[in-house]
Amino acid sequence: MERRSRSFYLLAGFFGLFVLFLYGPIVTIGILSFQGPQGGLTFPMNGVSLHWFRDLFEEQAVGDIWGSFRRSFALGLMVMVTTVVVSVLAGLAFRKRFAGATVLFYLSIASLVIPSILISLGVGLIFNQLGFKVHWVTSGFGSQLTWTLPFGLLIMFAVFNRFDQSYEEAARDQGASPWQTFAHVILPIIAPSLLGVALFGFTLSYDEFARTLLTAGSYNTLPLEIFGMTTNVTTPVIFALGTLTTLFSLAVIGVFFLTVWLLSRRRKRPSDAGKGMV
Repeated sequence: MERRSRSFYLLAGFFGLFVLFLYGPIVTIGILSFQGPQGGLTFPMNGVSLHWFRDLFEEQAVGDIWGSFRRSFALGLMVMVTTVVVSVLAGLAFRKRFAGATVLFYLSIASLVIPSILISLGVGLIFNQLGFKVHWVTSGFGSQLTWTLPFGLLIMFAVFNRFDQSYEEAARDQGASPWQTFAHVILPIIAPSLLGVALFGFTLSYDEFARTLLTAGSYNTLPLEIFGMTTNVTTPVIFALGTLTTLFSLAVIGVFFLTVWLLSRRRKRPSDAGKGMV
């Protein structure tokens, strides 16, 4: 067996340090969330228990944890649906060249390079100047779309750039209408990519802080609530909350991956059945 070079072990060690740097804080918070009732915010741990997880479900002296969670969840769903719909429509539109397409494309993704806090400040000022109420459902929703839509657009542009249009031509040759072609040909083919866009939309919205800071109004989303808790909560309950929100995010990602897997199996069944008939 050929021996590996020293550079391999050097790069492997560097990658290991990178993974530790990336996930070490999450693991640390997870461990500290299991402190005993008398535990603090740092090591060494003072006992091991589920005390702080139970404390999360009791009435808190300050803040509104579960209300902020419901707002973040609802906002994430709103942003997810809007991102998917607009991204698909834009992807379909950009399949054909039209005047101003290049300028419109760069304007669409320009918000990715603008500091998030400036987006939040600008949206908040516009709503104030127009006399509209700054609220997480309106201004918060709009500011988060400036973050999620560019990702959705880039994904869908890449998908449609390599899309084989012969499938559509075959459907039209069989007498399918434009809507039938979209619903029964295009949509099933791009479905896994749509799930990716939906996952981007929800997760980016769910944990967005900077673009929501000045646009959420009087009611906090979960990231804003957690930030507020860092200034007045001195118990591991904040670590327990961080652990639960991380598990929730992983569960959402797991559901999306499971859905993609089920879709891929469903797409393979007809071909497998056809092979059996042959």
